[in-house]
Amino acid sequence: MSPRKAAALPDNRDLRAHLIATAERMLEKQDDATLTVRAIARAAGVADGVLYNHFADKEELLATALRAHIDDAHRRMGPLPEPGTATVAENLGVHVREGLAVHRAILPVLTLLLGRPALRDRLGASHGAERDWRDLLTDYLRAERDLGRLAPDADPEAAAAVLVGLCHDRVLAALLPGVVPTTAASVERVIATLLAGIEPVRARSRPSPDTLAGTESAATSPTDRNDAQKHR
Repeated sequence: MSPRKAAALPDNRDLRAHLIATAERMLEKQDDATLTVRAIARAAGVADGVLYNHFADKEELLATALRAHIDDAHRRMGPLPEPGTATVAENLGVHVREGLAVHRAILPVLTLLLGRPALRDRLGASHGAERDWRDLLTDYLRAERDLGRLAPDADPEAAAAVLVGLCHDRVLAALLPGVVPTTAASVERVIATLLAGIEPVRARSRPSPDTLAGTESAATSPTDRNDAQKHR
């Protein structure tokens, strides 16, 4: 049997890429009921059987489209700070901001994997064209440790896992009814708490200007102040 023919695309794009882009747009709508071969083919403007000229089955097409969506989300990330610049806290704030953008784009679509073990396995076996944000974050933390701006025994993988979990918490909370998402201030507190455990000892013990001012005031006891007044 000869291969099924598709209608010519107006802009002569590669048909396989066109099918992937069409499936990716449909995935972004998060409507599981529309992810049928017929619906995808109709949206792509081709006959149903054309999909099988390029993919073994629907799961292969959807897994490829999901991987393309994940790559696109990472490709849209803004520039990440270089190790050794600014402060570690400021740099982690930038990393988390970009990580949140990636997770907001990816997590809602990945909910379609629930109840689709074949699709989940296909996606897990695929390889992305872009480096994962988590890997970039881990590399950044490892470089800061090597520069001495984090403690020698700091665990970059564990620290990155904390911030990945923070992103999951914020994004999933926004998707679930009745769950209050964490605020920007609470994100800063998480970063501060994390750094309190992985910064070098000298950095951990360094008080802030506000703390210093309060300490100086508290260090002068009433007796000391009275003695000082007597000697005036």
